Amino acid sequence: MIKRVTRTTAETRPDGHAVVAGAGIGGLLAARVLTETFGRVTVIDRDELPDQGVPRRGVPQGHHAHGLLSRGCEILEDLFPGLTADLVAAGATPCDIQNDVRWYNDGRRLRSAPSRMRGLTVSRPRLEASLLSRVAALPGVTILERREVVEPITGAGGAVTGVRLAGAGREAGPGPGHEPEDLPADLVVNATGRGNRGTEWLRRLGYEPAPEERVDSRLVYVSREYRRRPGDAEFVAVIVGHTAAVPRGGVALSGEGDRWLVTLFGMGDDVPPVDPDGYHRFAGRLPVPDLHLLLERLEPLTEPRLMRIPVSIRRRYERLDRFPEGYLVFGDALCQFNPSYGQGMTVAACEAAALRECLADGGGAGLARRFFDRAARIIDVPWDMSVGGDLRFPSVEGPRTLRTRLLNRYISRLHVAAEADPVVGHAFLSVANLQAPPQHLMSPGVLARVLRPRAGRTPTSPPAGPRPAARDHVPA
Repeated sequence: MIKRVTRTTAETRPDGHAVVAGAGIGGLLAARVLTETFGRVTVIDRDELPDQGVPRRGVPQGHHAHGLLSRGCEILEDLFPGLTADLVAAGATPCDIQNDVRWYNDGRRLRSAPSRMRGLTVSRPRLEASLLSRVAALPGVTILERREVVEPITGAGGAVTGVRLAGAGREAGPGPGHEPEDLPADLVVNATGRGNRGTEWLRRLGYEPAPEERVDSRLVYVSREYRRRPGDAEFVAVIVGHTAAVPRGGVALSGEGDRWLVTLFGMGDDVPPVDPDGYHRFAGRLPVPDLHLLLERLEPLTEPRLMRIPVSIRRRYERLDRFPEGYLVFGDALCQFNPSYGQGMTVAACEAAALRECLADGGGAGLARRFFDRAARIIDVPWDMSVGGDLRFPSVEGPRTLRTRLLNRYISRLHVAAEADPVVGHAFLSVANLQAPPQHLMSPGVLARVLRPRAGRTPTSPPAGPRPAARDHVPA
């Protein structure tokens, strides 16, 4: 259930001004929520912001396949009514997360079945452009592009009172015609993404940086677009997770513009080549053949494009004893995930819902503390899932606690059960899509199904075949 908050229930400040640094998915969602409380909201980004759904300079990951999980779809539709229909009209594909997506976990195909989990396959640039146009149209919103936030500025008592901007244009330093500018604000939100300078900013303000947790999966993405025609496949997307035995994976998503968006990934030295023939051969070495068989039928539209994924970092702002009033950290600036698990955009949506609730409870003093506490509870689940998954691989450095080892062992057994049992598969997808807490996987009903003896089960990979009958329907 989404907690609905309107301007009449929040502590509104018609003369208040909020500044959001960063116009990515997280920044735009934060800006949308802030319009319910502040009369003016300014969104600032160093890029020129395209309105045609094309990748931009500051978001190199925009060239690669993204996933918006079902919880993210719900929240975005609540914040922007009609967004889903507009995206579908622009070519996005709606789907049943369990029935229309072919999932492979540990080399095992999760049992398809009709469900109430709804997703949407859409490219990151198209989604971002749609959000940007809707946020820009809101009363009191100003979008400043090709401007860079140098640092927050403080006033009496050490509270953040605005931001210092570099001069106009892409140049970050002062010079003729490019004088820095101070922009006052009642609240500043750092949503500058993976490359943010939040640690440096805090030190400049006289505060200790947040403790960090880091996991380096040494993941490399290589993506390519293909032409999509009717009858290419009976699924909207296929997701092949990497396994401990085969640390390679990939995803193919239906995209707007009659495209398949295909991303292959590998770890360490075993990464997808960028030459077309090598890329195709790498797809043939995935744990299951489905994605490779699909590519053999498709016409390439672009050359393969490589991206080395930065280290996953969780910044524990909720553990700080001191933090400046009037300042928040949001989205990837708060926690950047291993993108192969497809959680980042949905986590940002959940954080937007949490910020909305915090503002409705009353802004002002203590807002950052309340928000960081709620955001930490949101991040716990996807962080534990992705880090636990990464630590299955010997090449990934990190503490392998007894809890992590036991959880990974249980999840492996769960994937065995989910091959045949759609209820177990639904339970897993509910947690992975942030619709249910992780405890749901240990509930008596799910636990009994997972621990049921299943003699002779081996990884399967049927390349085709009819979808399950309606009797396999599982409830939300």
